[in-house]
Amino acid sequence: MADVSTKTIKVFFRADSSVDIGAGHVMRCLTLAAALREGGCAVSFISRDLPGNIGANVEAAGYRIFRLPAGATPSHEVPFVLDVQADIEQSAEILRQAGGADWLVIDHYGVDATWETALRPLVGHIMVIDDVANRSHDCDLLLDQNLYEDMETRYDGLVPEQCAKFLGPRYALLRDEFVQARRSLRERDGSVKRILITFGGGDASNETAKALEAWRMVGRDDVAVDVVVGGANPHREQLKALCAELPNISFHCNVNNMAQMMSEADLAIGAGGSTTWERCFLGLPSITLIVADNQAATTKAVAAKGATLNVGWYEDVDAATLAATITGMLDDPKAMQDMTAQGFALMGDAASTGAVLLADALLGTSYSNAGL
Repeated sequence: MADVSTKTIKVFFRADSSVDIGAGHVMRCLTLAAALREGGCAVSFISRDLPGNIGANVEAAGYRIFRLPAGATPSHEVPFVLDVQADIEQSAEILRQAGGADWLVIDHYGVDATWETALRPLVGHIMVIDDVANRSHDCDLLLDQNLYEDMETRYDGLVPEQCAKFLGPRYALLRDEFVQARRSLRERDGSVKRILITFGGGDASNETAKALEAWRMVGRDDVAVDVVVGGANPHREQLKALCAELPNISFHCNVNNMAQMMSEADLAIGAGGSTTWERCFLGLPSITLIVADNQAATTKAVAAKGATLNVGWYEDVDAATLAATITGMLDDPKAMQDMTAQGFALMGDAASTGAVLLADALLGTSYSNAGL
């Protein structure tokens, strides 16, 4: 990692979380933040105080968080609504009081070049984390850790020509616990003795309950099931009671050992998003439901590579359909092993994680365009 002993680099992250947004944006920022802090950076977060946010997790990790007023409340249909001008003014005031920043890292679908250009006089460099490629950015570095057919060209015209682009799952922001788990990972033989059900920090549409009903239909009491929900899940008490009614099922809330749980599982049922790369990195076969627009293209691309089984949009999948899908997976160990191999192939060499590569780029500010 680059030597920054002569100067403490200040990094601010701008990312939000809530019941409807989910926790993924802040969680992947926390992964990069940890690598930057290890390199000697002073790291802070700017986040809106939305219902079900995980600001407490940011503070528990030892970072200062500046909380902006909630403002317009996101909904499941429009989760990233943002009063851009107010957000610019509030974020700028925080940066001015901090004496500016060397890097501003933005992971927010409601932010585009208008916001970034307004904040640029207060920061040395701007990094954007994106995966939808639907708006322009004024940034020096862009990370899109997802997989798309048009990966190498999808940001043409949306970022400055000199912007360094880090593209593809090789640069996925995986926490160190996953790196450690990969090093001691057991060989997967395609049999299923334990299943992991998790739909992220929010799960507003309660896909977890659907998966549990599907599992009830499957009727395999000999298989252990771990159900993991976030503290922001509005259905957690209902789900806890439902798990207690079903045999061989364990309920977990706000776990801090997800890598271990994925390593111990033989099959996962969950949503798309950044957890896709965690599952692929650990070779965990998965059944994936699409629960948000930004998950659709990547989930389809990963499924086309054979690294997950995509059952489609959540509203089109009922418990009976999901139960049939699960049964099909349980009955096909060879397909499970193939999925493990394809997951490993997508993620590449596990020696250098995306967090380390990105931290080196930010700390050294000497990077070149990177690709798949």
